[in-house]
Amino acid sequence: MKRLLLLSSLLLKITLAAAIRTEVIEYREGDAVLEGFVAWDDTKTQPQPGVVIVHQWLGLGAYEHKRAQMLAELGYVAFCADIYGKGIRPASPADAGKLAGQYKSDRPLLRRRVNAALAALKNRPQCDPKKTAAMGYCFGGTTVLELARSGAETLGVVSFHGGLGSPTPEDAKRSKARVLALHGADDPFVPPAEVAAFEQEMRAAGVDWQLVAYGGAVHSFTDWNATGAMKGAQYHEKADRRSWGAMQAFFAELFR
Repeated sequence: MKRLLLLSSLLLKITLAAAIRTEVIEYREGDAVLEGFVAWDDTKTQPQPGVVIVHQWLGLGAYEHKRAQMLAELGYVAFCADIYGKGIRPASPADAGKLAGQYKSDRPLLRRRVNAALAALKNRPQCDPKKTAAMGYCFGGTTVLELARSGAETLGVVSFHGGLGSPTPEDAKRSKARVLALHGADDPFVPPAEVAAFEQEMRAAGVDWQLVAYGGAVHSFTDWNATGAMKGAQYHEKADRRSWGAMQAFFAELFR
């Protein structure tokens, strides 16, 4: 009996893996060529809800690809955005800081890049364009909040340990999206004053928002590769698991 159950479980995993399709695609924002990654469950016969995933400061890579496949296993069409552009991947944290800083200091450009990814997702035949959301990690968390502030036609955004500040907080009044911010309570890169300003921004704009703070968690708490070598950035298994569950509950509410 145990061998039969083990075999059944193995066959289920093989079948599920076989159903997940992935593709690297080029898309554009103005003259910039961008290279995204999409994952979906090929057994779905009808268009499914779609989710944009925005990368952390090192650019689109294996981590985001894995998260996209995890979302595809949940039944979503997952589209990994490429904010920096095809072939542009920082070689070091110092380079990443400079590149991410360029986009953070040019919020209109950042908004155009993430809106281009949303448009590319909506154009996928597997995606229901009326049922979309966006999520992002660190730099990507900041980016999806800018997507909401831009007034994009999307149902919701989820920021995982992203920066919460905005140079134009009044723009939150444009938001048509619900907002879920998942935050490390001890994140030294997002201090209490920034959290408080974000809360006030959301209240003033009348946004449907949630903020969840995970005790003991710092920056990058969902990143399996964050070992703590960079002070204040470390993986936290409980916060990772709980935040993924919070995201799933949020999406279930958005897409019902």
